[in-house]
Amino acid sequence: MNIVTPNLDQLTPLVDSRYTLVTLAAKRARDIMDKSHPVTAKRTSTRDVTNAMEEIYEGRITYKRLTSGIK
Repeated sequence: MNIVTPNLDQLTPLVDSRYTLVTLAAKRARDIMDKSHPVTAKRTSTRDVTNAMEEIYEGRITYKRLTSGIK
């Protein structure tokens, strides 16, 4: 069994919730799969989700929480 690095303990402090982390990684992984934006991190895996999480850990992928939303 391969252990994914960075792990959840390393990624959680970078976002405001686990939901945000999952959403951010999923959206970035879809971008990588569609080849709409190339991978910016050093590719250590063939898995797009792992590459997305590495980019989040390195600070290359960020998010901005909007104050307005669905009500």
